[in-house]
Amino acid sequence: MADSQRTSGPINFVHQDEIWKAHVKVEKDSAKVWPKKWGFLTEVYKEYKRESENLKEAVRVELPHDRAARPPTPPEKYIHVGPSPPLPQTTQALIGWRSGHAYLQLEKYDMVNHGRRSFLKELGWPPDACS
Repeated sequence: MADSQRTSGPINFVHQDEIWKAHVKVEKDSAKVWPKKWGFLTEVYKEYKRESENLKEAVRVELPHDRAARPPTPPEKYIHVGPSPPLPQTTQALIGWRSGHAYLQLEKYDMVNHGRRSFLKELGWPPDACS
């Protein structure tokens, strides 16, 4: 990564150090000024948190505690799988034998179609623009 930022000329370490010092100074100054400019956000957040906790308490009070949890819905109610056809006679047909029959409907949302559009063609770029 350091090699990609190198230039052909020599590196001026003093200049690099001055740039770093300037960045640190700006960061420190920003940290001092932030409460004056954006400190109201902390109060808004505290108020939001208080309101959220109050609403949670209100919901807990309103819910009846005597109700039992509803049992989960059995999967057979919403998943239907047809019976399997007999196994094929050859070992070559063993791979994918169940998916070859349309009446078993293993594909829930029909076939997957991939478009033939090219993002690079839409932008008018040459095909070898991205590697």
